[in-house]
Amino acid sequence: MPAPRPAAPAAPRPAVTPMAFVRLMVRACEQRGLDPSAALREAQITPAALRRADARISAAQMETISGLAMQQLDDEALGWFSRRLPWGSYGMLCRASITSPRLGLALRRWCRHHRLLTEDIVLHLAADGAGARLWIEERRELGEMREFCCVTLLRYVHGFACWAIDSRIPLREVHFPLAAPRHHDAYPAMFPGPVHFGMPHAGLVFDAAYLALPLRRDERALQAMLQRALPLTVRQYRRDRLLAQRVREALRADTALLTDAAAVAAALNVSARTLHRQLRDEGCSLQQLKDEARHARALELLERSRRPVKQIAAAVGFRNEKSFARAFAGWTGMPPSAWRDAARRP
Repeated sequence: MPAPRPAAPAAPRPAVTPMAFVRLMVRACEQRGLDPSAALREAQITPAALRRADARISAAQMETISGLAMQQLDDEALGWFSRRLPWGSYGMLCRASITSPRLGLALRRWCRHHRLLTEDIVLHLAADGAGARLWIEERRELGEMREFCCVTLLRYVHGFACWAIDSRIPLREVHFPLAAPRHHDAYPAMFPGPVHFGMPHAGLVFDAAYLALPLRRDERALQAMLQRALPLTVRQYRRDRLLAQRVREALRADTALLTDAAAVAAALNVSARTLHRQLRDEGCSLQQLKDEARHARALELLERSRRPVKQIAAAVGFRNEKSFARAFAGWTGMPPSAWRDAARRP
């Protein structure tokens, strides 16, 4: 029997983080009379790469250079604000929030306690109907640090929120109050959602249902996370604890998705493979959710419209009236026409 072939090595992750952010860290060090060359060498960032306007670095390099720069500056804000945020400042925010029973309270505590660190910016959280919005109010000119500050703060809070509930939190929209930078193509890798520039404030918009989810982390988990907290700002969670509900809402909003699994996945910003796997982890399947949506839509059309059964069958994703009638009888125990007559009987 031939020896098994060794597994192919995993493809290296592409370097997408803009070098522009590293240059700002270097400038912050130099403005304080510090030499950043040792940190750059440890992060394997050469002087030539640092000078290149279009250069990118990997997530691992960003983690290394950010951590070393924070320690060298003794400033977790990396020079954004009018005063330093000493090492451990954001760990304090995590500790102040981790005892909250649900994510909504945790994020409100995060916003409130961030003001104890600096008044240059203020974080706000509001929920309006089904949407939640977290945004940055700038109370001081941030100058050349504005983009780096807004990007990093939003990634901090989003990363913490995902970690705290152990769930991916998809973003409906991400806003930035600046023109699209030269490296705007890096933003989809940094934020899992549509990014809009030229907005009034920097902020995140997401499903308010996530605010009601309980925190799944304790003090021991927090201690372990704080040993390497920076990856939270670049890792995008795969698990989504509200995925089934989001699928239901998508199918309800757009019946064209009932016949196309790839379109459902695209609408939710996940791959088709991830969609099926995560739904299976939640104990359901896309087919079950599609059947639920078809059932609900069929009942609505039969009761509230005079459309022929054949048209209703097509509207809820069936190829013909016969297959629709068979499925409908399985749902309700009677044919569509009989159900319509019973529903309309006084």
